[in-house]
Amino acid sequence: MKKDETYREIIFTEEFEQFLNQLDNKIKNKYDDAIVLLRGTYVLNTKFVKKIVGVDQLYELRISIGYNEYRSIIFSIDHDNIIQATKLILLNGFLKKGTKDYRKEIKNAINILKRL
Repeated sequence: MKKDETYREIIFTEEFEQFLNQLDNKIKNKYDDAIVLLRGTYVLNTKFVKKIVGVDQLYELRISIGYNEYRSIIFSIDHDNIIQATKLILLNGFLKKGTKDYRKEIKNAINILKRL
C-alpha cells in the first residue's frame, strides 16, 4: 500500500461525532489511528474490526484502552463484506459495559441507519 492510498471513504453520523467530541485526547488519538486503518488498509484485522453476527453489513470498530473497551458500529454501504466495501458509515460509539448495553447500542445504530 502506498502511504496516501485510500481504500474506503468514511462518513461520520452526527451521533458518532458527538460521541467522539466528548472523549479525552488519548482516546480520540486511538480513534484517529483506527480510522486511518479503516481508510487505508485493505484487509482489516479482527482485533480492530469485527462482524456483528446476525446483522447484515454491520461491524464493530474496537478500541481498547486499559480495561476500557470502546465500540463504534460501522455500516458497510456498498458491500456485505467490509473488506470489499469502499464506503463506510460510523453510526455511533459507546463504552462497552455489558451484553445488555451492547445489544441496546446495536439497536440504536440500526435506528440511526433507518433515519439516514
